[in-house]
Amino acid sequence: MTTIGDLPEDVLVELLSLLPARELIRSCRLVCSQWRYVVDLNTLWKRKCQRDGFYHQSLDRSISDWKIFYILLLLKKNLIKNPRAEENFQHWTIDHNEGDKWKIEELPGAHGSHMPDPKVQKYFVTSYGPCFKSQLITLDKEGYWNQLMDEKRPEITVKDWYAARFDCGCRYELTVRLLSKDYLVLEEFHPEPVVIEQWSDAQWREISHTFQNYPAGVRYIWFQHGGHDTQYWAGWYGIRVTNSSITIGPQT
Repeated sequence: MTTIGDLPEDVLVELLSLLPARELIRSCRLVCSQWRYVVDLNTLWKRKCQRDGFYHQSLDRSISDWKIFYILLLLKKNLIKNPRAEENFQHWTIDHNEGDKWKIEELPGAHGSHMPDPKVQKYFVTSYGPCFKSQLITLDKEGYWNQLMDEKRPEITVKDWYAARFDCGCRYELTVRLLSKDYLVLEEFHPEPVVIEQWSDAQWREISHTFQNYPAGVRYIWFQHGGHDTQYWAGWYGIRVTNSSITIGPQT
């Protein structure tokens, strides 16, 4: 009588590639030494990438570990919660709230412009005193286990969108830190503040940075942005921010 264990390796790869990644790792890999061997094969995970639309022939030379590549793509999501002001200020920590404080407005806003992405409907806006807000992301809670972060060092990509009103100048700042378990700064992205003069084009602009080859030990990501207007007008004439994102893994 023929059993599944008698199947040729290529047939077993094809069958097991139909199963969810979690089942392969947590269950199938423990069945026997043969299944452990097959589940660990690069060819199985490459086949899963092909099945799920993650595969491009151009990747063949650059991907050394298709299992990690597949898992990173499965995990990939925006780690910033409430990036578009759709849930008021939920998930954000207000670090500075000067002047007339943070406010939420609907696009395009007074003397403003629409975002390139029509799905973005709201933004956060600052006042005449410093307004900064932040989020602290705990990586293991998001599925990124310590060994993965330390050994594979997947790319961490940060993006933010900001804009000024046409009729008022303002200042924008962004700081992103990769932190250890003890909250020590292992790497930081803190570009020069952007100062936008009065009578600008009021267009939305994206700032982006990708952390690569960072030190081992990253356990948290801290994201902070904000600013203020430069003419100290009462109300909400400062920098506008929305659609922030932090993603981990392949850019493909």
